[in-house]
Parts: sequence; structure tokens; C-alpha cells
Amino acid sequence: MFFLSTLFLFTIGVLVLVLLVLYVIDRTQCRDAIRHNYPVIGRFRALFIWLGEFFRQYFFAMDREEMPFNRAQREWVYKSSEGADNTVAFGSTSNIAAPGSVIFVNTVFATLEEDAVEAPPVTIGPDTPHPYEMQSIINISAMSYGAISRPAGQALSRGAARAGCWLNTGEGGLAPWHLEGGCDIVFQFGTANYGVRDERGRLDDGRLGAVAAHEQVRMIEIKLSQGAKPGKGGILPGVKVTEEVAR
Repeated sequence: MFFLSTLFLFTIGVLVLVLLVLYVIDRTQCRDAIRHNYPVIGRFRALFIWLGEFFRQYFFAMDREEMPFNRAQREWVYKSSEGADNTVAFGSTSNIAAPGSVIFVNTVFATLEEDAVEAPPVTIGPDTPHPYEMQSIINISAMSYGAISRPAGQALSRGAARAGCWLNTGEGGLAPWHLEGGCDIVFQFGTANYGVRDERGRLDDGRLGAVAAHEQVRMIEIKLSQGAKPGKGGILPGVKVTEEVAR
């Protein structure tokens, strides 16, 4: 009994000593006004801020409230990456009444499989010597090599070939990795003429003709302006401009 009472008093004494030390530290420091004005108890503010973020994220936030990617979107990505079923039946947590929402409505009289007709391809440039038949309405938009890595360019090229769609090179020029998968290519160049410029930065008709003569290059896109720019505003950081990218 004596040992327990002594241990209790010792514990209380240590606790009081720790509180006094924390009080002196908080009172004498000037970096944190909360801890200076409210010694010891002001330390709980950081803990409560952390707990608040935790509880809001896991207990109080709805599936569609968080930004930029809410919980429902993250769960879809998680399930897709694991190969699990990512479909949700019987309704949606998304606000489908908002203007611009895409809604898939079941048809009253569905087309039978034997009556289904494949959509015809769209021919671009029918009066040109080499018209292009577009087989897919969904394609890969412009992403320049350099802004994306070599493995990303290779993956996009192979994916476009498997999907039967085109791949837009972006204004960074035509790289070997765009051609690797054997897909159709839309070559893009902008005001900087990357990939088709001469030593003085002007458009080189010879280099442009060489690109256009490539079997996989089916169309050429001239970018006159750009509305949305990610990151630093369309500026490729210098550390990413390797010798390979500069070529």
C-alpha cells in the first residue's frame, strides 16, 4: 500500500514538473502567439486541427464534397487499379440535376443485336489525295513529349494502336516514341514551330514535308492559341529539356 501511494505521489510530481516546464517554454517563446498567451493548453490546438481534418475526411465529408477529387472518384480509381468491379447500381451520389450533367437513359425499345448497325467512319479531307477515315470518335489529345516522359509516350502510342484511335503529338514535335506503337498520328505544331523549325526558329518547309510524308502521320494540326494551360502556364521547366527532348 505504501509503495502504491508513493508511486502515485511520484507520478503526480513528475506530471506537475512537466507541466511547469511546458508552461515556462510556452510563456517565454514568441513564435506561436497561441502558446504564448495560453501556455500548455494552447498546444492542443495543433492536435485538434489535425483531428478535425481526420474526422472531416473520414466521418463527416460526403462522397462528393471534397476537392479536387472527391471520395467517390478516388474509390473508382482504387477499384479500377485493383481490377475490381467499379460500377454502382441503383442510383448515384452525383447531382444529375445540375446543368451540364451527362445522363445515360435506358431506351424504351432497345435495338436488337441482329438489327444493330456499326457507325460508319468519318472521312476527313475526302477531296484530298490522301483522305483519312476516322474510325473512333474518342481519340488521344495533344500531350507533348518532354512534358510527358518516354514511357508515357510509348504507352499512349501502343494504347492508341490497340484502341484504333489517333494520337496527337502536341506541339513538342514528333518523337520516335509516338511512332513505336504503330498508331495513326496527328502532328501538331504551334507558333514556336517545334520539330519543324530551322536554325533561326522559322518554319522549315523541308522538315515539315518530311514529317507529313511519314506513313503514320495522317493529319497535321496547326495550333494558333491555347485557352487552358496547366502548371506554370505552358512553360516546360528547363530541367525537363534533356538533349533528347531538345532534338
